[in-house]
Amino acid sequence: MVTTRDAAPLELLAPRPMGGSSVFHAFENRRTRREISDRALPPQLLSNLLWAACGVNRRPGPFGGVGLTAASASNSQEVELFVALPSGVYVFEARRHYLLPVASDDVRTLTISHGQTNVTMRAPVQLIYVADVQRLTHTTGFQEPGLQDPEVQKAYYFVDTGLIAGNVYLFAASQGLAAWFHNCDKVALSQKLSLRPEQRVLFAQSVGYPEGE
Repeated sequence: MVTTRDAAPLELLAPRPMGGSSVFHAFENRRTRREISDRALPPQLLSNLLWAACGVNRRPGPFGGVGLTAASASNSQEVELFVALPSGVYVFEARRHYLLPVASDDVRTLTISHGQTNVTMRAPVQLIYVADVQRLTHTTGFQEPGLQDPEVQKAYYFVDTGLIAGNVYLFAASQGLAAWFHNCDKVALSQKLSLRPEQRVLFAQSVGYPEGE
């Protein structure tokens, strides 16, 4: 694997409205769709998707930090969003709204677990959810004792991942996209992404245009 952590960030377009359905109709249309084409998302749509997932929507936010579109325990923002594209893997940096290169490999096939081998992985965007436990233990927010407890930490980062994934589902429904939240090959992805011991791969989410549309 060729690591690219010292490479220049991939700039994203500033998020901006693109139309789409109302929140009510997004809830009506929210569903899991596993049949996803390999058609690439336009740059503006990709930018808006990442902002909707966990982008900055207010400055300042809770406890003096930025506020994101998805809540987190004590605003720790411990769930990192890795973005797997055909060109490689990136980390979404919400504060500056750009993608930081991590690896030049196409790891999208690893975002499907071994028990899902009957699924063809063609989605152009694979979101990989990674928990950074250090952000919980060193939060600048409320110093709740549970943030130091491994079992409580799990509860927090699983819930916080669900909040981001829910944002992605609603955004996809509003824009006529397909989305699928699923398990992944955690061990292989951890190695490919060169994660630190305090970082843990949790789940993945496929996003793209519905197959045949």
